[in-house]
Amino acid sequence: MRILTDEELAQVLDKEIFHKISNAADKLGLECYVVGGYVRDIFLERPTNDIDVVVVGSGIQVASELKQMLGRKAHLSVFRNFGTAQVKWHDIEVEFVGARRESYNRDSRKPIVEDGTLEDDQNRRDFTINAMAVCLNADRFGELVDPFYGIEDLEDGIIRTPLDPDITFSDDPLRMMRCVRFATQLNFMIEDETFEALERNAHRIKIVSGERIKDELNKILMTKTPSRGFVDLQRCGLLNLIMPELAALDIVETKNNRAHKNNFYHTLEVLDNVCKHSDNLWLRWAALLHDVGKTKSKRWDNAIGWTFHNHNYLGAKMVQPMFRRLALPLDAKMKYVEKLVDLHMRPIVIADEVVTDSAVRRLLNDAGDDIDDLMTLCEADITSKNEGRKKHFLENFRMVREKLTDLQEKDYKRLLQPCIDGNEIMEMFNLKPCREVGELKKYLKDAVLDGKVVNEREPLMELLMNKAEKMGIR
Repeated sequence: MRILTDEELAQVLDKEIFHKISNAADKLGLECYVVGGYVRDIFLERPTNDIDVVVVGSGIQVASELKQMLGRKAHLSVFRNFGTAQVKWHDIEVEFVGARRESYNRDSRKPIVEDGTLEDDQNRRDFTINAMAVCLNADRFGELVDPFYGIEDLEDGIIRTPLDPDITFSDDPLRMMRCVRFATQLNFMIEDETFEALERNAHRIKIVSGERIKDELNKILMTKTPSRGFVDLQRCGLLNLIMPELAALDIVETKNNRAHKNNFYHTLEVLDNVCKHSDNLWLRWAALLHDVGKTKSKRWDNAIGWTFHNHNYLGAKMVQPMFRRLALPLDAKMKYVEKLVDLHMRPIVIADEVVTDSAVRRLLNDAGDDIDDLMTLCEADITSKNEGRKKHFLENFRMVREKLTDLQEKDYKRLLQPCIDGNEIMEMFNLKPCREVGELKKYLKDAVLDGKVVNEREPLMELLMNKAEKMGIR
């Protein structure tokens, strides 16, 4: 990062929008500052078009004056209940708020708000790196106001609260999630006293809605190395309160001197591996939850040791209640995550044996258009420290991908879906929907997938007639 003088800050802010804001505030005789993330990101040299402005006085007044100066191309939105306003101009958004002080009731995140000074406003900020302000008034344009040494914390890579962290987190418990999220996004460390306050106040997260928690989790998942965030959430006790199913994986049991691996840290390794190859949020969710069923499925077998049979099936069943609790979408995105959790063992089973055409056809039939994402997840799941075994799996995965590519190029949907469907079977044998129709359909489909017959009408019809006769259907 670069340490900038006030003169250099003024040069960075030498843009039409900031001079227009300056003129609007000066015309009204009000102090005006750009604050928060925009200031932080100037020093971190991270691009952003979202600008937060604090006015010592009425933010709505300055926003309205700015709209007049910018003309018809600017759009003004006023939220009087919150004392805020937004101006959109080209691709720039500026949020205006009056400087304020806040106090909280214990059972609510909604603060009691009063007009305040710039100092009051900086005191209420969540972290020192977000509490810096740069004056926009003409006579002090570019002057940095940094009462909590946020610049030094940026230099040191530290997340720290401006005031007592216990009060900061207890007042608004969502700040605990934001603390972990910022540390993960910026690759910073959480200062010891602040982290200890996370541990002491973790229980307060219960008053925060799943919707707000979900937003922070998604932001953590979209970082370069989300494992950092989930380790911090686990260490401070937050994860056990918001995703107890995931936190429960953080255990290693030993019996007869045989221990299973820590499935929590394995999961995070898989997640980071996926992130190297995809920025698909829902694939990252699938990676995070792919082994979540292992706690319920874990059994001891005297012959082979610890087993996790059907953990993929159990894990897929756990996705919907977790998504519902966290206000995640219960639509096709959830179905996608369920599918990948359910199927994630299939390519691994194939890759552990001889890679047969039949197994690959079945895999492609079940995964459909999500096959490439499934393969990405499964390759990420190979975290064995045994290099020979790892090489074996990855080589077989290469063969699986080659066979998949060949099938996809030949229009797999046409090849794998029998050309005689259930409606024709019912009409042919004068049947209504019933178990027998399903059995005949499955028989034909298995024959096609196993390569016993080409997917053409004449050979399929012969198979169908023989099977129907054996079942006593005429």
